[in-house]
Amino acid sequence: MGRVSQRFPDFPWDTIAGAKARASAHPGGIVDLSVGTPVDPAPALARQALAGAADAHGYPTVAGPEAVRQSIVDWLGRATGATGLTADHVLMTVGSKELIGNLPLQLGLGAGDLVVFPELAYPTYEVGARYAGCEVLATDSTVAVGPRRPSLFYLNSPANPSGKILGVEHARKVVEWARERGTLLVSDECYLDFAWDEPAVSVLHPDVCGGDTTGLLAVFSASKRSNLAGYRGSFVAGDPAVVAELLAVRKHLGFMVPTPVQQALAATLADDAHVAEQRERYDRRRTVLREALERAGFRIDHSQGSLYLWARRQTERGDEPCRDTVDWLSERGILVAPGDFYGPAGSHHVRVAFTATDERIAAAADRLA
Repeated sequence: MGRVSQRFPDFPWDTIAGAKARASAHPGGIVDLSVGTPVDPAPALARQALAGAADAHGYPTVAGPEAVRQSIVDWLGRATGATGLTADHVLMTVGSKELIGNLPLQLGLGAGDLVVFPELAYPTYEVGARYAGCEVLATDSTVAVGPRRPSLFYLNSPANPSGKILGVEHARKVVEWARERGTLLVSDECYLDFAWDEPAVSVLHPDVCGGDTTGLLAVFSASKRSNLAGYRGSFVAGDPAVVAELLAVRKHLGFMVPTPVQQALAATLADDAHVAEQRERYDRRRTVLREALERAGFRIDHSQGSLYLWARRQTERGDEPCRDTVDWLSERGILVAPGDFYGPAGSHHVRVAFTATDERIAAAADRLA
């Protein structure tokens, strides 16, 4: 246990147990806007595909059937504008967190390798790098990297936690910068379907990568877009040489997506209607919650995309420390994530998910009033 605690930070959600207990004690029950787990039903077509493939008596392959991978390629063309992709450009993963957590190690990175991730970032980027023994740097500026050559550079747009969206020009410049240095650029695009105030662009789009996936990977998930967080269906797409290297390693380690999940993933990727319906739900909840927070004295920063509002509470003494804001909200039965989960730059913000039910979102708005 001692060695684990030295390698990794404390598991962040354990640090708000007290706030969760206070929020749970509210007479109207807790409104949990912290984790951002989907609460709406999984699409019927996903459940039907899962059940139809339930007689999965044989081992699945790590690569998966070419027909399933082709469904991923077809979706990538529609959703990201990517061109020239084949089944060799994609690889299914057991959830996107699994891939990110294991990626540096599975690529053979370790001591002496530098991994760069955003200043405000999903903690697994850092945890996966430390797990492999890499050096880490949290920055939004390529200038801050200096003369060093990172082995791995993460982008995240729309971003978790801030909801920030990177434009085409910004993304293209980072791609060019990474290629000049021989750095693998990995873009976490799990929230690509949820861009609200401006369009989101994939690094696989020709305007960003020039139609060339060399040195690029993009990570996608069905957890948010199709309410399949419990299925652990996701995939990575990009440079076929890197995909082949990951496939070879993952064959040895047995990272196989179960056959029923593969079929459910393919079914959801072939249907855009259920995603449009889910977008409408989230758009409605986002509007209610944003207006309620602003009326209660919060300022919303970024939040152009993703499933979160990046909020700070303004008092007479200035912006309130995030843990104080968590406590203030918990007294009203509302649980949110403190911004310092995602790095020191988040010390005055909280991440507020709008993935709760309509009823719970309305309850939060009433309490904020």
